Amino acid sequence: MQKSAIITGIELHKISIPLKKPFVISLGPLYSADNVVVVIHTTEGITGWGECSPFMSINGESADTGLVVGKYFEKLWLGKDALQIEERINELDGLIYGNNSIKSAFDMALYDIAAQQAGKPLYQYLGGRKNKTIATDYTVSVGDAAQMAADALKIKEAGFPVIKVKIGKGGAADVERIRAIREAVGYDIPLRIDANQGWQFEEAVEALKAMEPFNIQHCEEPLPRWDFMKLPELRKQSPIPIMSDESCCDSHDVKRLIDLKACDRINIKLGKSGGIFKALQMIQLAEAANMEIQIGAFLESRIAMSAFAHLALCSDNIVYYDFDTALMFNEDPVEGGIRYKDKGVIEVPETPGIGATLSANFLT
Repeated sequence: MQKSAIITGIELHKISIPLKKPFVISLGPLYSADNVVVVIHTTEGITGWGECSPFMSINGESADTGLVVGKYFEKLWLGKDALQIEERINELDGLIYGNNSIKSAFDMALYDIAAQQAGKPLYQYLGGRKNKTIATDYTVSVGDAAQMAADALKIKEAGFPVIKVKIGKGGAADVERIRAIREAVGYDIPLRIDANQGWQFEEAVEALKAMEPFNIQHCEEPLPRWDFMKLPELRKQSPIPIMSDESCCDSHDVKRLIDLKACDRINIKLGKSGGIFKALQMIQLAEAANMEIQIGAFLESRIAMSAFAHLALCSDNIVYYDFDTALMFNEDPVEGGIRYKDKGVIEVPETPGIGATLSANFLT
């Protein structure tokens, strides 16, 4: 007899956690994580947890819009089977276009329920295995070159394996920022750079060529997301591998980027894809193209970060991990979930499902 888990109730909680210090990217500064947590209850007594961190300048959503749209999703799903994941996701897309951030939180809660019902940690439910070490990078905000160099040195001294650097505030100035960082930290630790769409084409070509001596792993989203047709030529001219992020939201984007030969790598974020269901489609396409993948984040807590880490164990093509933002919170609202160990290493829980819940004092 086919199992089911009928949805009996859905809760939506907004959480706002100040950051230890402003997190600055080319699109502007961030001062707090303003997230939505979704809790789905079922007839089987299984409760699923999901979370999103809407990013207005990237996915056009906020925590407040997520609460409003989430109420529509609640009405749509009550009385439906949480284990019929594809049907549930198709219903959300049929109801409203876009809104992938809040969709990802609902999707995540479904997968939490399904994995719990199967009695497996999420990575096992998804067919993954613990055959690699997940270690996150840590990010330097864009700003004054000297301050960025000092911040990078602290990250190295803290033992993180990779330093990620936010740039995109003037190509020539960005070169000097990276030069200052290399002078501070040396060349024995990898650097990743993320322009967050901050450059124009010629500027990007000049900056990437000038950064060749600085041993950069890859550059994320050098051009405005709408200017993706210039990525193939930029990739040809760049000595540094190109990773698509904001221009790579779903499987349609992945196919287009692969067909265009527009990038070397892709960055998958559940808040862009709409959740795990669609992220798995993206992973399959990247695997078929033998393309390396990064799993990234916005400003999620360890609830969503735990889901990201489970997902990262599901493909050998996933080799880059950007899970640092939960470490930037001035308090931790989560019980269970992943644990950050020494040198950025992440311990993924073996409890059924995602394994993370919101602490009771943060429930509103």
